[in-house]
Amino acid sequence: MKAARIAIIPGDGIGKEVMEEAIKVLGYIQEYDATLQIETKIFPWSSDYYLEHGQMMPDDALELLAQYDAILFGAIGDARVPDDVTVWELIMPIRKQFQQYVNFRPIKSLPGIASPLSNGKGIDFVIFRENAEGEYSDSGGRIYNNQPQEMTIQNTVMTRIGIEKIVRAACDYAHENHKTKITSATKSNAIIHSMKFWDEHTKKVLAQISPTLKLESIYIDALVAYFVERPQDFEVVVASNLFGDILSDLGSAIVGGLGLSPSANINPEKDFPSMFEPVHGSAPDIAGKGIANPIAQIWSLALLFGHIGRPDVEELIVTAIESVLRAGVVKTADIGGQSTTQEMGTAICEAIVAMKTSSAGSV
Repeated sequence: MKAARIAIIPGDGIGKEVMEEAIKVLGYIQEYDATLQIETKIFPWSSDYYLEHGQMMPDDALELLAQYDAILFGAIGDARVPDDVTVWELIMPIRKQFQQYVNFRPIKSLPGIASPLSNGKGIDFVIFRENAEGEYSDSGGRIYNNQPQEMTIQNTVMTRIGIEKIVRAACDYAHENHKTKITSATKSNAIIHSMKFWDEHTKKVLAQISPTLKLESIYIDALVAYFVERPQDFEVVVASNLFGDILSDLGSAIVGGLGLSPSANINPEKDFPSMFEPVHGSAPDIAGKGIANPIAQIWSLALLFGHIGRPDVEELIVTAIESVLRAGVVKTADIGGQSTTQEMGTAICEAIVAMKTSSAGSV
């Protein structure tokens, strides 16, 4: 069996700390599963790399990454380097060049985690965020700098094919997982060109390929309120780049916080490697303290395994995470405990070992 090749980019801040725990989990799984053939390589591209080399990654970085089956990413961001540099010279080139047009984010209630909502139990939906165009475009500019008439234009770029691809991916997921409804985030009453275009083609795709799925289009301002008021009503949410970004963080908050939330930047056709990363950032305020929650990073590793054809390993990791949270003995500060990053990673590893040992002993 050909080994799957995984590129690892720990990045900045707590990214390095939580990545150590994901790598530890990977090692434990490999030890107990002889069928799992994985080759990894760590790339040190980060703000430190930028300060030393004047760029976030080398000129041939994308060519190097293209040789891998998947990318496991930590977090990026450092006060010494402007945020637009870290984003547009590292994350965005990877997402756009590798056509990772699906940003997939599960929003799920977890055992042992108290939601800040009074009705926070039973939440289980996913967000499909368009990841390659939309509002996150570098098309635009400034003129009349430092003059009274100074102005700027930031263009939103939406294409028919881009909308169709993200909606089709959401529909495919809905069918595969026996969902009945797609919720589309819009604002076509006020953003009359791009969002009306979004609405038109979202409706067309569902009519053509998924006529049995119910489509509800909800204005973004109302939708964020409904996320708080009735989150259990949602199954599959599809949104443009900006709206999806905002909804994803809100979704993470209502089920316990960013430290628990994974994400996947997916090229569904697998023409290019997909990238898996926690929702949270580099958190410089707690970096180096050893208290960051590694669950989001480890769950991102689980999503990676599902993508490369090992849903059994994905299920194993997620079940181990849930087992540790259900027990409630090991908890990092963000979820009301005092455990360290390493202690949480070790607890998940031990849960994996317990499940693998139990499975091996059963008849």
